[in-house]
Amino acid sequence: MLESLAMHPEEIILASNSPRRRELLALTGLKFTTYPVDIDETPREDEEPETYVMRISEEKALRAAEMNAKFGLLISADTIVVDRNKIIGKPGDEEQAREILRGLRGHAHVVHTALIVYNLSTLSMEKECCRSRVPMRTYSDDEIEAYIRSGDPMDKAGAYAVQHAGFHPVENFQGCFASVMGFPLCHLKRALKRMSFDLEMDIATVCQDYLKYPCPIHALVLAGHTIG
Repeated sequence: MLESLAMHPEEIILASNSPRRRELLALTGLKFTTYPVDIDETPREDEEPETYVMRISEEKALRAAEMNAKFGLLISADTIVVDRNKIIGKPGDEEQAREILRGLRGHAHVVHTALIVYNLSTLSMEKECCRSRVPMRTYSDDEIEAYIRSGDPMDKAGAYAVQHAGFHPVENFQGCFASVMGFPLCHLKRALKRMSFDLEMDIATVCQDYLKYPCPIHALVLAGHTIG
């Protein structure tokens, strides 16, 4: 539950159809409904990746707000993969997935996840952006082919899921695992706190237990540091 929530606590809307985001938000125990929206996600000329991902997340929130009751909380997020300052989107087909995965292997790239919490009663908005350095292992072409056959890469930015047990593309990661999945829970908790809504649970422990990942940065994130 949210302590000091001066609205209907069940009126929480997740402006996303991502199963990963639904899965992670459900860990909070909050009741929510999903309301995915379609917007134009074309980057603007010379738009920096972090500016882009925050803009897209905010536009999702505003679009969803237009279609929903004007009370409660609305949460939106967007995640992008950036390699050598180039935004890597979802693959359009298997050949593109193959090309992306070959391009990412053996070195680190950056994942940005922007998070918006929008109070529909007061029209106040809190924003978070988690920037994570993601080192990829040197997986083989055969592993790429097996992963593509699984179908898993096709709906994911960067053509991979950090949590995929069979492919396990990432090694020596030291950031926010949930953020690379698309929904940084400690960042959500501190955004809610700035709105005077206290998420009454040890979200860091719940997240680590669920993901089986000993997060090295959760205390710093909850203390307000810019780290991912």
